[in-house]
Amino acid sequence: MDLTSKTAKTAKTATTATTATTATTTAVLESFAHTSDPRLREVLASLTRHLHDFVQDIEPTQAEWERAIDFLTATGHMCDDTRQEFILLSDVLGVSMLVETINDHKAAAATDSTVLGPFHMTESPVRELGATIDLVGGGEPCVISGRVVSVDGTPLPGATLDVWQADDQGFYDVQQPEKQPPGNGRGLFTADAEGRFWFRSCVPSPYPIPTDGPVGSLLEATGRHPYRPAHVHFIVGAQGYSPVTTHIFVAGSDYLESDAVFAVKESLVEEFVEVDSPEEAAELGLANPFRRARFDIVLQPVIV
Repeated sequence: MDLTSKTAKTAKTATTATTATTATTTAVLESFAHTSDPRLREVLASLTRHLHDFVQDIEPTQAEWERAIDFLTATGHMCDDTRQEFILLSDVLGVSMLVETINDHKAAAATDSTVLGPFHMTESPVRELGATIDLVGGGEPCVISGRVVSVDGTPLPGATLDVWQADDQGFYDVQQPEKQPPGNGRGLFTADAEGRFWFRSCVPSPYPIPTDGPVGSLLEATGRHPYRPAHVHFIVGAQGYSPVTTHIFVAGSDYLESDAVFAVKESLVEEFVEVDSPEEAAELGLANPFRRARFDIVLQPVIV
């Protein structure tokens, strides 16, 4: 066979393959044509087009596709009541942050939101203002305080604050049930009549996201580190206002510039200032010296 004939045969084969893949995509799209929910129909059509384009772009071998299925299967097997590997996968691929950004229709003055994370898996215990969420007494003591207000500065009395963090070693209570009592590092607080809140804890530390599952294998294969900068999680809400899911990040923490889940926003980075005052420490019920952080949270009214 001469070169011209071989080239023509290759082109014909490619054309046939393209026709076949186009027919497959068209057939799948047509199968969703009678979906009664218009949003579901829109989502499935877009998913089909993009997924088929992706497959045609990378042209996976059968073995590679089976490996992909195995990866997703393993991800599902790592999910239970206290671990959500799919959220972790979404986080490290930047999808969680992308979804959060798309849905962040906030006023300029409102507190920035960020990712939920995979460890909001258990109900936070109700605690009184000023109570500690550090039930094991580890790490450097701190007090976190602030106010919940509207975008015009009006205090929001009775606002609720769901708070959770890892311990000073970088583990959440659900990761170490044999070492941490249930609810360690967690609290559900209600702001006072002036929208104020305060609670005691330990200064959080940077920590690695779980790497004992398929997400950890993915990070290792791509040469990425698994670390998050030190932070405390918040979900804050008040009647008539849009809730916000956010963090307070510790200024100066390692990994602020390379958060494994891409969740750092400059407006959420706060100083944990050292305080050396035996009187204040005694009044707060903390060891001296301790650290203090202030984090005001601004909510916007629900847009009807």
